[in-house]
Amino acid sequence: MLEHDSSESDAQIDIVELLLKRQAELSALLEITRAINSNVSSEALVEMLETIMRNNLKVKKFRLLLLNIDQFFCVSNFGGELEAPEDLQLIADELLPLKVPVHIASHSNPIFNAFDYFIPVHHKDEALAFVLVGNFDHGERLLENSVDYIQTLINVIVVAFENKKLFKERLYRERLQREVELAKQVQNMLIPQNLPKNVFLDVESIYRPHQSIGGDFFDFIQINNEEFLWCVADVSGKGISAALIMANFQASLRALVSLNAPLPILIEKLNEIVYNNTKGDRFITLFVGVYNEATRKIRYINAGHNCPIVVHQNEVLNLKKGTTMIGVFDELPFINEGELELEPGAIVFNYTDGIVEYDGEEEQSITEEELADFLLENRNKDLKQLHQSLIDKLDILRNYSEATDDITILSLKIH
Repeated sequence: MLEHDSSESDAQIDIVELLLKRQAELSALLEITRAINSNVSSEALVEMLETIMRNNLKVKKFRLLLLNIDQFFCVSNFGGELEAPEDLQLIADELLPLKVPVHIASHSNPIFNAFDYFIPVHHKDEALAFVLVGNFDHGERLLENSVDYIQTLINVIVVAFENKKLFKERLYRERLQREVELAKQVQNMLIPQNLPKNVFLDVESIYRPHQSIGGDFFDFIQINNEEFLWCVADVSGKGISAALIMANFQASLRALVSLNAPLPILIEKLNEIVYNNTKGDRFITLFVGVYNEATRKIRYINAGHNCPIVVHQNEVLNLKKGTTMIGVFDELPFINEGELELEPGAIVFNYTDGIVEYDGEEEQSITEEELADFLLENRNKDLKQLHQSLIDKLDILRNYSEATDDITILSLKIH
C-alpha cells in the first residue's frame, strides 16, 4: 500500500514538474515573440536565447549556426572552447540530411560526442540552421520535451532572422531602385533632346541603354554661328558606375569646349581627367568632331571608338585618325587630327559597339562591312527612317531578343 502511494506521489510530482516546466517554456516563448514583434535587434534576440538556454533549460554547452549562402557561421555559443569551422561543417554535412534531432553523445567521432544533441532547423526542405547542445541538467523523462522545445524556439528565432534579412534586402533593393531611377532621370537630362534640323543639316539619334542606365553617351554642342561639336562615347562597364563616369565626362567636355580649346588639347585634358578619376581602372572610347558650315569641313579625333561611317553617293569612308582610348594612360602616346570636306547629301553615321556586337550566335551579329553596305543602300532615306530600318534589321537578326549592350546612334546629314 505504501509502495503504491509512493508511485502515485512520484507521478504527481512529475506532472507538477512538467506543468511548471511547460509554463516556463511558454512564458519564455511569449517573451521571444513579443521581442520579435517589437523588432528588437538580432543581438538582443541572441542574448534572450542564451539566457533561456542557461537558466530555463539548464544547458551548459551550446552552439547556434546559421547558413549564409553555402556555409554555416556560429552566431551564438557558450560552454567550452569553440570548435573549428571545418569541424562544425563536418557535423552539418553528416547530420543535416536527417532533418530531425539526433542524439550524438554516443557517436564514435569525438567532434560529435562532445555534445548531447544535434537539432536542425529546416524550412521547405531547405536547411537554415542547426543547434548543438550538451550537458543538460535534466532527468531523462524531461529531456525529450526539452529537445522539442529547443527546436521550436530556434525555429521561431531563425524565422525572425530570415525576416529581418529579407526586410533589409527589400529596403536595400528599394533604395537602389530609387538611386537607379534618379540616375536615369539625370542621365536623360544629359542626353540632348532637341537636335538641329535646318537648311544646313539634319541630326537624328537613338539612345537605348541595355539597363535602366547605361555607359553610352552622345552630345551635340553649338560652338559659334558657324561651328558645332558632336561627340559619341562608350565607357567600359555598365550600370550606375558607368553612368556616373559618363556624367562627369560630359561636364568636363562641355567645360573644355567653352574654352575653345583645339581638339588635341581637348582630348589630352579629357584623358587626364578620366585617368585621375578612375586611376586607370576604367577607359572611354570616343569620337569627337567639329563641323564648320562655311567651309563644309570636319575636323575630328577618334579615340579608340567604332569608326564613324561617312556615306556620300557611292563612296564609303571610315573616320579612323586619332589616338588610343582615354583613361588608360596618364599621357596619350600620340594624337592625330583628321580632316575631311563634306559634299551636300553626305551622311556621317556615328554609333557604339552595341550595333555590331551581340552576345549570341555569329549570324545574329552585323559586321562593320555589312553596316557600311546597309548605309550605302539606304542613303536616300530620311535619317529617322534610316535608323528605324537598321533597328528593324537588327531585331530580325537577333530574333527580337533583349539587347546585350547599350545601343547609341548619332547621324548627321549635310545639306
